[in-house]
Amino acid sequence: MMNEIIKQKFTSRKFWVAVATAIFIVLSEGLGLNVDKDVYWKVVALAMSYIFGESAVDIARAKTSQQGQEPPA
Repeated sequence: MMNEIIKQKFTSRKFWVAVATAIFIVLSEGLGLNVDKDVYWKVVALAMSYIFGESAVDIARAKTSQQGQEPPA
C-alpha cells in the first residue's frame, strides 16, 4: 500500500514541477545565481498555475467519477 502511494507520487507531473521549481528557487536564491526578478516570478507563477490547474482538473474528475459519469476528455 505504501509503495503504491510513493510510486504514484514519483510519477506525478505536479510533483516533478514542484520539485523543479523548488530547485530553481534554491539555485537562484540560495546560491545567488542572480536570476532576473521578472524571470524568477514568471517561472514561479507558471509552475503554480500549472499545479493549481491540474489540481482543479483532478478534483473535477474525482467528482465526476463519484457520480458515475465519464470524466471529460
